[in-house]
Amino acid sequence: MGDSISEGSVASVEKKPGDVVREDDVLLQIETDKVTIDVRYTGSEPGTVKEILVKEDDTVSVGQEVVIVDAGNVPDDDSAGDKAPEKEPEPAKAPQKKAEAAPKPPPKPEKKAEPAKPKPAPSAPPAQAEGQSLKPERRVKMTRLRARVAERLKGAQNTYAMLTTFNEIDMTNLMQLRADFKDLFLETHGVKLGFMSAFVKASADALLKVPAVNAVIDGDEIIYRDYTDISIAVATPKGLVVPVLRNVDSLSFAEVEKTINGLGKKAREGTISIDDMAGGTFTISNGGVYGSLLSTPIINPPQSAILGMHSINQRAMVMGKEIVARPIMNVALTYDHRLIDGREAVTFLKRVKDIVEDPRRLLIDV
Repeated sequence: MGDSISEGSVASVEKKPGDVVREDDVLLQIETDKVTIDVRYTGSEPGTVKEILVKEDDTVSVGQEVVIVDAGNVPDDDSAGDKAPEKEPEPAKAPQKKAEAAPKPPPKPEKKAEPAKPKPAPSAPPAQAEGQSLKPERRVKMTRLRARVAERLKGAQNTYAMLTTFNEIDMTNLMQLRADFKDLFLETHGVKLGFMSAFVKASADALLKVPAVNAVIDGDEIIYRDYTDISIAVATPKGLVVPVLRNVDSLSFAEVEKTINGLGKKAREGTISIDDMAGGTFTISNGGVYGSLLSTPIINPPQSAILGMHSINQRAMVMGKEIVARPIMNVALTYDHRLIDGREAVTFLKRVKDIVEDPRRLLIDV
């Protein structure tokens, strides 16, 4: 389950005793506070599940035996047990004697019609107890992942001196660049050109120019990281996960897009690993895909800052002496004010803005 994980909960049991399993079949799923892990059959030859030693919601630890498989013991025909047994011929029934007709009873005297009795009034419904609600509601156990997310976010609020600074980005040039080259980019690299790669590359450049945003407090010391491992927040049906892009400053736009797509797919399919999410010096969250106009994102511990992207909206802007409509995105940087001064935070966000508004800056490093 990974070096940082000691236990998990059984989320689902996929097999039962007697089932035939083959290499890489999923036996059960274990949910940890970071990810859901598939426990697979690793034998090279088929086997039969002999015993399931755990049930759903059980807590299991690393190295614990959970399933016993009898390797090599497979029925000749797996479907033999599915056939319904042939019906045995029914014994011949003894000849039945023909029943004699019973004598016809004499006709009963007709009863005189009586007036219908009035129906009793319906009883009143039971009185509702004070404070009791008749509205439907459900109570479910919190998953380990959700509990861990809640714990980390509340811990961040309790630990950090969080402050958020805002800016707005004119997306005109980036949108035009994407429109001009999206077909050629897809044909050349086999992946679509999105906006996230521009923000990732801009953030990597800004992190190296403003090292305090890429640093972290450790006791009475500050650790400055001279590399850029950027976490990308991905929403999944089971909760939020943050896979990491390694050494972003050395990646091309195409490599960034391919890595984001690959990690996002693994996160949504539940196959992402602990190694995919370990580390990270800075996080980018994009609430704009859900229509968010503005937010104050919470820092992802133990990092010191997080960038929030939002939706793109047409707004009236003064350009020279004219008022024109421009596609504008609000961006927010939440940072740990214990470590990062306001000047550094604003400088960082302004650098991201400048690069996204004119990506040519990356070519000549200005």
